[in-house]
Amino acid sequence: MSAAHLPPEALDEWAGALRERFGLGPDDIPVAGVLDLAGAVANGVTRPAAPLSAFVAGLVAGRAGGTPAQAREAMAAITALAADWSG
Repeated sequence: MSAAHLPPEALDEWAGALRERFGLGPDDIPVAGVLDLAGAVANGVTRPAAPLSAFVAGLVAGRAGGTPAQAREAMAAITALAADWSG
């Protein structure tokens, strides 16, 4: 299996490397939430909108204060928008 086709749980190692590099805590990278957001946007809008939406969720959360709760709120809002998207 190539690195491009690893199961989602294999992201734990990458998330750990990101946490270490940027001094983040265990709750700072909500892997499952980001994957849910990406899936909702890819299916409800279009695949290329998924990374853009993840970036916007981080931007919105950062501007709101940057807590894990604010990141979850931003992801939930974007997921809801994607679910209602009619283009």
